[in-house]
Amino acid sequence: MENISFRTTVLPLGDKLYRLALRITLNRAEAEDVVQDTLLKVWEHRNEWEQINNLEAFAIATCRNRALDVLKRAGRKTAPLDVVDNRQQTADNGQQSLEAREQLSLVRRLMDGLPEVQRAIMLMRDIEGQTYQEIAQVLDISETQVKVYLHRARTKVKKGLEIKD
Repeated sequence: MENISFRTTVLPLGDKLYRLALRITLNRAEAEDVVQDTLLKVWEHRNEWEQINNLEAFAIATCRNRALDVLKRAGRKTAPLDVVDNRQQTADNGQQSLEAREQLSLVRRLMDGLPEVQRAIMLMRDIEGQTYQEIAQVLDISETQVKVYLHRARTKVKKGLEIKD
């Protein structure tokens, strides 16, 4: 990498890191602490930035691991998806809005029931829009594994939706 600046390369990741930490911890204060710890850890590794292929993936992986550590210490499980998706409903009338909310609620419950790695991959790919390569680097698995886990997760959610229909 060439001439990496903490201010222009790492600090802009703060919002993305905060969203990830908040999704995992469900606590604003803990999420802020996780982001601060993550930024500090990235700063401490500044001498190694040249050797890191993807600094963003390194920061995201660090943030995810730190947030999971916070949960583990507190004895909690990962966050339900109800907090993750704050997107507005686009349905105009009440019936469509109700159906859309019910469908979204069902998808959230189905995703909450997935194994942690499948759930994390589905969130990173389908909600955050990360590439297979970025996800593989964050989770320290191969791109092929990412694709397999994602396919399995989507298949489970799809089957769950078909059963409910």
